[in-house]
Amino acid sequence: MARTILTVVLIVFLNVLVGCYSADSGKGQVVPKAEKQLLKPAAEIKTQTPAETDIIEQVAVNRQAYRRTLKTLVDHYTNTGNAMKLAWAEKELAELDKVEQYNYIIEASVAGPNLKATTSIDLADYMYDEALRLEKRAKRFIVIFDDDLLRVALEKYNELIKKHPSSDKIDDAAFRAAGIYEHFKDYTIALLYYQRTYQWDPQTPCPAEFKAAYILDQQLSRRAEALGLYQKAIKKGGLTKKEKKFIEERIAELTKSGQQSK
Repeated sequence: MARTILTVVLIVFLNVLVGCYSADSGKGQVVPKAEKQLLKPAAEIKTQTPAETDIIEQVAVNRQAYRRTLKTLVDHYTNTGNAMKLAWAEKELAELDKVEQYNYIIEASVAGPNLKATTSIDLADYMYDEALRLEKRAKRFIVIFDDDLLRVALEKYNELIKKHPSSDKIDDAAFRAAGIYEHFKDYTIALLYYQRTYQWDPQTPCPAEFKAAYILDQQLSRRAEALGLYQKAIKKGGLTKKEKKFIEERIAELTKSGQQSK
């Protein structure tokens, strides 16, 4: 019994260590380790701000140039037998792999609020199922998640949204992506994806309004906005008993004088 309790405590402790993210740290936008060397050419990236595109393109080019040059240096010192400098170059290359690289494009922002989740597309369905499979694999240990695999799943959801913007799966993909961002405590980004979920499909069965309201209320202290969404969520329905009870209690609290602004 004591061993079982100790094991549970250790698992929870490890999960706390793994999950210690600061709010809006961008952890959900970190490029997965497996894809650091497979970054998409910036020419494929489209944003509403050309200047931003140019900067991101230069960052991508410089990342790859730095890595290639370091590898060339490693090969040079390997061939010339300079053990000391080889060790330096190998260490620098190894440290480069540890540096977190961010994906500065937030797909839900680029896509905008006006997409419509209307069309059944087989390839989009397949992409969604694949992303969901990866997400579930990342969460298979219940309390300890594979964060890098979650990021891969996140990229799959975003790829679906980018490549098939009319698919009837974009709202589901946005909702699942929002949950991953919420795991990383990237609350501002998670909020955006929850909002896109009900913007792209006002009749979505996903409780996106509730989730968005919860973040506005509990994480971002934007309670006047949260109140409106809580009320919409109640009106829309489709909530669990626990969710409905929570919303009703929060609406009661927030409608008290002055509570919305706190």
